[in-house]
Amino acid sequence: MASFHPDSIRNDTNSLTLSRQVMIGTRDTDFVVLMNSIACACKLISRSVRKAGIAGLYGNAGSENATGDDQKKIDVLSDEMMVNALKYSHVCAVLVSEEQDDPIIMPESLSGKYCVAFDPLDGSSNIDCNVSTGTIFSVWEKKSTGPVGVVDDILRAGNDIVCAGYCAYGSATELVITYYGSGVQRYTLDPSLGEFILTANNLKLPEVSKTIYSINEGNYTSWDKPMRTAIDGFRLNEPRYTARYVGSMVADIHRTLLYGGIYLYPADEKKGNGKLRVLYECFPMAMIMAKAGGTASTGMFKGTVTNLLDLVPKSIHEKVPIVIGCHRDVDRVLAHYNTSA
Repeated sequence: MASFHPDSIRNDTNSLTLSRQVMIGTRDTDFVVLMNSIACACKLISRSVRKAGIAGLYGNAGSENATGDDQKKIDVLSDEMMVNALKYSHVCAVLVSEEQDDPIIMPESLSGKYCVAFDPLDGSSNIDCNVSTGTIFSVWEKKSTGPVGVVDDILRAGNDIVCAGYCAYGSATELVITYYGSGVQRYTLDPSLGEFILTANNLKLPEVSKTIYSINEGNYTSWDKPMRTAIDGFRLNEPRYTARYVGSMVADIHRTLLYGGIYLYPADEKKGNGKLRVLYECFPMAMIMAKAGGTASTGMFKGTVTNLLDLVPKSIHEKVPIVIGCHRDVDRVLAHYNTSA
């Protein structure tokens, strides 16, 4: 006779760890090594975020990153953690970090088959006031045939991504990933075990999405007319939408994934092509949202409206506007551009 076990006991006797689930899903030891390396870096960053005040990690480092943003002390530390974890995994060929001007090409003695782009600590500008932060990453397989990788191995369309994910550092540390055609998996770090445990498999947007829009309305006057009209519609038309904006992309997208609605960071007169970077912010979030039943677009970008995952970036820190969420709301925004045209 089978005995009943509470979930906590069942998880101890049959623990659904990240390594186990990835091995089941791919049977690829190199990919397991890669995911373990990323997970290790995320655990280190999570610990540093939680100790930031005690360890004196608040405040600026006195430098700027590759795209001109002020670097926090913890940005620099998080970047070192990610780079070292991936560099010495022996499965990576090319690394691109938001915090470094140039791509990192692995020497032949360390080189492997994966190319990884990452934002080590998204939302760090608000870390001094204890806002949720996160790590975002995307992975391609090396396509060049030489002994070491080249930058073109990573300057590719989002549709070529083999793995996308983010780790959110909030009340819990959660890892959300999709890889090699799988659905979206959600893991929670068990601090007593030091392992990411599967908490949701094949995660989908809710069938009835909440009426939430997320955008920095302080930039309203610098958007184009169709975008202003779309946001006016969310605020003024029935059903009226609720505004929710954290200012940390990981936090805002995580909420959108779980509750539905829409997140936007459009082009504007000040930032031109928007604020968010293609390779390590927009691509991974677009891939996750697509696998969860949603969609992502550039909105109006360089004279056309494009599916975000179809873009092929020309530089490693290229920026792009983003309109991402459930089809209901993304289509509603894009309809204003169709009408305008």
